[in-house]
Amino acid sequence: MEPLPDLGTLSDEELKALIERLSAEEDRVSYRRRLLQGRIDILRAERTARLKGTGGGNVDVDRLTDILAARATPPAQAEDA
Repeated sequence: MEPLPDLGTLSDEELKALIERLSAEEDRVSYRRRLLQGRIDILRAERTARLKGTGGGNVDVDRLTDILAARATPPAQAEDA
C-alpha cells in the first residue's frame, strides 16, 4: 500500500479522484473477501457434516449457488476493472 500524498497539496479534483480510486480498490478487496468467506463456509459445513457422520461427497449445488452467487454479488466497479 502506497503512503498518502501530502493532502494539503491536492486540488479538490485530485482529492475526489483519490477517494474514488481507493473506494474502488476497497470494493474489489471486499468482493474477494466475500468469495473466500463463501468457500470457507462450504468447507466448514463439510467438516461439520463429516464429524456428524453425514458428509462425504454429496455436494448441495443449491447451497453452493446461494453461498457463492447470491451472497457474493460483485460490486458494479468490479465489472469495470
